[in-house]
Amino acid sequence: MSTESTATDPHDAPDAAAPEAVHDTKLSRRGKKAILAGAIGNTVEWVDWAIYTTFSSIFAHHFFPAGDDVAALLATLAIFAVGFVMRPVGAAVLGAYADRHGRKKGLMLTIGMMAGASLLIGITPDYDSIGVLAPLLLVLARLVQGFSAGGEFGSSSAFLVESAAPRRRAFAGSWQQVSVGAGVLIASGIGAIITSSLSESAVDSWGWRVAFVFGAALGVVGLWLRVSVEETDSFQTARDERDASPEKHRNPLVAMVRDHPRATLRVFGITIAGTLLYYMWVSYMPTYAAVTTGIPLSQALLANVIAMVVFLVLLPFAGILSDTIGRKPTMAAFAGGFLIFAWPAFMLLDGSFGMLLLVEIVGVVLLLGYSANCAAIMAEQFPPEVRATGIGLPYALAVALFGGTAPYITTWMNQNDLGHLVWVYCAIAAAIGLAVYLTMPETKGKVIK
Repeated sequence: MSTESTATDPHDAPDAAAPEAVHDTKLSRRGKKAILAGAIGNTVEWVDWAIYTTFSSIFAHHFFPAGDDVAALLATLAIFAVGFVMRPVGAAVLGAYADRHGRKKGLMLTIGMMAGASLLIGITPDYDSIGVLAPLLLVLARLVQGFSAGGEFGSSSAFLVESAAPRRRAFAGSWQQVSVGAGVLIASGIGAIITSSLSESAVDSWGWRVAFVFGAALGVVGLWLRVSVEETDSFQTARDERDASPEKHRNPLVAMVRDHPRATLRVFGITIAGTLLYYMWVSYMPTYAAVTTGIPLSQALLANVIAMVVFLVLLPFAGILSDTIGRKPTMAAFAGGFLIFAWPAFMLLDGSFGMLLLVEIVGVVLLLGYSANCAAIMAEQFPPEVRATGIGLPYALAVALFGGTAPYITTWMNQNDLGHLVWVYCAIAAAIGLAVYLTMPETKGKVIK
């Protein structure tokens, strides 16, 4: 019988035991080191992931036959999409690995794979030198990066939350999202430095390679940090129990589906609104505003950068707020806020920098309710023996289905004279999220293993 078939499931309701632990808010030195190593390592992962898109228009023609730069860019972007396809695969395989062999080993593996793939892209000879092997190696590298990124979220979220004091789990988990945003900003900064300090010909011939090699070198730093941290007590306890009970030697993926179907579906549902609205506001809004209102893309990108900085600074404080008042009210505020704000947000876009900046900042402030909570609340759904898999796989599937498709769907709507209804698309996602958040159990006070 499923462990989630009744309302008394210990993994589905707050635990009233161990009140002293529940009220503990002080991070130990070990916990602080774990959060630092986890956040920095995750930042490095996302620097390597984002460098690809930052320089794709520059290096595209090096990997394909000469003569059609547009076709080369489209092929390069298609290879980028392949990375998203691999993320659920990586979440399933690497999440299970982290649940069986440890968060530390899982995180060492993901960052090693990401850095190695970046190095491969940086040193691969161009098409004129090795022919069809060049695009094949590019595809291989991006497959590895997608595989690694898929495993990173579940493993790093489990590691951060398990390393936290009981009443600081959302604060600790918020650094997972801080590090993602920081990685993207650093990649953009690397792009700005290289393109502004080198001549156009130098950037085209070797400058873009420096970015990938530098990203790989950062990966070595991240790997060193992850080697230096200790494994979490949660995993060690689960491993000891598994070793003592042969019947617990089960594949984490099978155990997740069979024993925790409701929690798995809940993580999927939690992610729908968060990932779609995150991609809309953080990734696609500058392009959308430039296309629909005529604001220069440079100004739209500046507004986006300012909003992202505000978002990253506020994230840990939003985590503390969640640890204080609960997951449900903060996540419901996110979804309910977007349900109200969706229509005026798109109506207010008039081509001016100030109005776009206002829309961006209001949006990212609302997003805090999701992003500060997601790692903690997903980790709180599962016991440690399936936690990395339970977080990573349903999250990756939801991201692939709803987050990765958001730019395509909104572009299609604009091209088919449905752009005035994009706000409805966002509002529907927010309504789904609100329904999930209001009906899920509160886990702020839950004692997790």
